[in-house]
Amino acid sequence: QVQLVESGGGLVQPGGSLRLSCAASGFTFSSYAMSWYRQAPGKERELVAAITSAGGGTNYADSVKGRFTISRDNAKNTVYLQMNSLKPEDTAVYYCKAAGPSFVNYWGQGTQGTVSS
Repeated sequence: QVQLVESGGGLVQPGGSLRLSCAASGFTFSSYAMSWYRQAPGKERELVAAITSAGGGTNYADSVKGRFTISRDNAKNTVYLQMNSLKPEDTAVYYCKAAGPSFVNYWGQGTQGTVSS
């Protein structure tokens, strides 16, 4: 069955870094665009970063440009989110999403990232 399993969340001080991973299985990973979303308490889920199926194109929310980097390894069926210069407002549950043909979408269960001193 389809699985997206996020990992790498945790507690970090402001200015620190986290690297999130999302391991995929059960579908043809290389055919799917991948993205990271986040949801903070009391707020709607928002798109953070996205990457095309082959990895040649990326886009980012304005709030994370220059600090976050999305990448993927199609040989390992994994997408990553490198988060640097973290701020308290980056605190959220981070989800990965796979978007494929015929508007098929899969979501992971989320991983908590907390930025606090």
